[in-house]
Amino acid sequence: MTAVQERAAAAASAPPAVRRRRFKKPTVGAVIVYVAATALAILWLLPLLWALSTSLKAETEASLGQDIHWWPRDWSIEGYRILLERGDHLTWMLNSTIVSTIVTVLTLVLCTLAAYGFSRFDFPAKNIIFGAIIAGLMVPAQALIIPLFDLVNALHMGGTYWGLALPQVVAPVMVFILKRFFDAIPRDYEEAAKLDGAGHLRILWNVILPVSGPIMAAVGIFTFIGSWNNFLWPMLIATDPSMMTLPVGLQAVAGGYGLFYAQTMASAVIGAAPLLIIFLIFQKRIVEGVAGVGLK
Repeated sequence: MTAVQERAAAAASAPPAVRRRRFKKPTVGAVIVYVAATALAILWLLPLLWALSTSLKAETEASLGQDIHWWPRDWSIEGYRILLERGDHLTWMLNSTIVSTIVTVLTLVLCTLAAYGFSRFDFPAKNIIFGAIIAGLMVPAQALIIPLFDLVNALHMGGTYWGLALPQVVAPVMVFILKRFFDAIPRDYEEAAKLDGAGHLRILWNVILPVSGPIMAAVGIFTFIGSWNNFLWPMLIATDPSMMTLPVGLQAVAGGYGLFYAQTMASAVIGAAPLLIIFLIFQKRIVEGVAGVGLK
């Protein structure tokens, strides 16, 4: 074996060199951003943490007449026990889940079709129609309450899941977001499918949607959260207590219990918990969707 071969064999048998990562010293600007972001995160978490802390206190301790302190001195789940024994919260959560699911599914389907049509088709007055849809963002939702209320009652849908859900379906902002995302998808992706004789629905299903996962997830989650937190419309339509959604039920609990702060805060925690779980599970998708990441 020659010297060259010996060196080659030794190099091949030697363990790979480990690259040391150089520690990059953060800049002053980065430190300021991190500190500000941390402060804002704490500021946003304070109400939820206070509600959680108060819900785990005894009612006498949670009263505003006592000194204010974060850590419960007398741990108690009495507020949660009373709420669960009443059984109303489970019904309200089921109603909110059903209504929010209907709104989310229909919004995703209809807004996706509308956004794809505006992104890929050319037709007369296209920009005018799209501008009219976007102009809907400037109309306060409260201004449409009375006409929608009359329409739902005329269709005999008052106090039903469809009466609660349908007026919340299709948001102009979701059409705008999806259209902008579809516009950024290269048309080259669709050429092969067209050569195979694929129609627009097949292209949408097999080409567009597979690369639109993050934005679809973000739109779906934002729609679900918005419907879950909607208060004014369900309060007007859900005349039967058994059809109340969770926000309406929580308001009834707060008004009915008066100064029972532990039970009121327990209701707030129960209402916020599902949304917090959804956000923690899908937070990566939400960030990717908002940032417009989805195409590799």
